[in-house]
Amino acid sequence: MIVRRFEIFADYFQFYVCDETYVTDTAALWAPASDPMLAVGPDLIAIGTARNMLVPVELEILPAAPTPDLDACDQVRDCGLRLSSGTLIVFGCTDDPDQAERIVVPAGDYAARVSHGGLDTISEDGLDGDDRYRIQLWPGAVRPVTVVKGPA
Repeated sequence: MIVRRFEIFADYFQFYVCDETYVTDTAALWAPASDPMLAVGPDLIAIGTARNMLVPVELEILPAAPTPDLDACDQVRDCGLRLSSGTLIVFGCTDDPDQAERIVVPAGDYAARVSHGGLDTISEDGLDGDDRYRIQLWPGAVRPVTVVKGPA
């Protein structure tokens, strides 16, 4: 199991988890998405955030599917990600992806679980909160987005 923790600047209320050689057009990704908290391309997951600030992000690479931690999360969605290069990066949408930490994993298809927590802790001005974001990946088929918990 690999666990990495980040503080990501969620400019435009989003950040990305993707293959280092991603080709998904992030500018067009949100347009067809009906979910403001998640948009998915074949090699990139765009995670929506509740704040346009630095947010805590936890990434877990697991050997098998985890049990959903529904009590600790406000929203949970399953999806998938193709990591053709075997190198995963996490970065904010206005960050330079070349500067992102590289995480080497076996190349292939991964199932993904994206969890949002603490969404009800955001201050009225949107600057402070205890919101948190967790992405769990494990070897598995790339699948369409499925809402496990939260608004559809």
